[in-house]
Parts: sequence; C-alpha cells; structure tokens
Amino acid sequence: MTSGPPDQPGTPAGRERLVGLFVLGVAAVLLVSSVTWFGSDQAGVGIAQVICGLVVAAVGGFLVRRARSRG
Repeated sequence: MTSGPPDQPGTPAGRERLVGLFVLGVAAVLLVSSVTWFGSDQAGVGIAQVICGLVVAAVGGFLVRRARSRG
C-alpha cells in the first residue's frame, strides 16, 4: 500500500472520493439529459431518468462524504 495523505488517489479514501465524484458526474449527465425525453413527448422515460439520476446522485454524495470522514 502507498503511504501519504488519506485523500490522495493512491489511498482507499482517495479512490473512494474519486469514484464518488465520477458517480456524481454520471448523475449530472442523467439529470441534464433527461430534458430531451420531455421534449420528445416521452415524459415517462424522462421521469424514470430523473429518478435514476437522483438515486445515483445520492450514492455519489454518500461516497464522497464517507471518503471525507475517513480522511
């Protein structure tokens, strides 16, 4: 294992933080792109994508917070 500050990418907390930020980015893309479904008269798909985006954002936020508490 590498030594160094806990928030560096080589440490478990650093990796968890990076994964959390990546997941938050995926959630942002899901939420922003859901608008296209509403514009094409497929509101059901848009609502499902918004719900999925919110769940993914919650998971990403949890991972980032958990990594900060470990660091």
